[in-house]
Amino acid sequence: MNGYTLLISVVPHNKAELISDAAVSAGSFGGTVLMGRRISSSPVMAALGLGESTRDVVMILAQNSTKENISRAIKEAAGSERAGFGVLIETGASQMLKTGTITGGTEQMSQNCKKELITVILNKGYADDAMAAARKAGAGGGTVINARGTAREDDAKFFGMHIVPEKEMLMIVVDEDKKDAVLEAVRSLDCLSVPGSGIAFSSSVNEFSLLGKA
Repeated sequence: MNGYTLLISVVPHNKAELISDAAVSAGSFGGTVLMGRRISSSPVMAALGLGESTRDVVMILAQNSTKENISRAIKEAAGSERAGFGVLIETGASQMLKTGTITGGTEQMSQNCKKELITVILNKGYADDAMAAARKAGAGGGTVINARGTAREDDAKFFGMHIVPEKEMLMIVVDEDKKDAVLEAVRSLDCLSVPGSGIAFSSSVNEFSLLGKA
């Protein structure tokens, strides 16, 4: 069976359509657009509040058989934009669930990936703390997405954590050799010391590309 790749594009606000149109023209069936904010890789800029900007996050699940065409189309569409326009992250997805069906592949991602995508989900207001800790451990910048949970006190837990409203999801791409240090730095935060206050996980990045002019 076909495996799947999750393509995540982080681009300036109001540029999601550029990415999604290019992807559809190359065989994508569509995607999901989220709004986030970019935190600067510069601690000084971040401290002054000058390193943040609104971002569109476009998530597209593509079959591996069409992934190369879709990735190429996105890069070409963004090729005329300014340098540093955005990033394209490609990470493996072993299964896709649709209503009434489960499909997916058993292909394994490379164990020699040079980049890791670290995702941290925590209570609203603490993403900047997590980013500051990650930066001290060697990370650059990150993207924060506002999220909302669905659970009430009597609802089921996810990984032992109540999923409640007002969450933030922080996505950081780091070199593979910095992954453990960044995860440990985030885990050690006071705001995550209470059981159930957040989760963090990493996934291997198959490909990482800068979008825009070279």
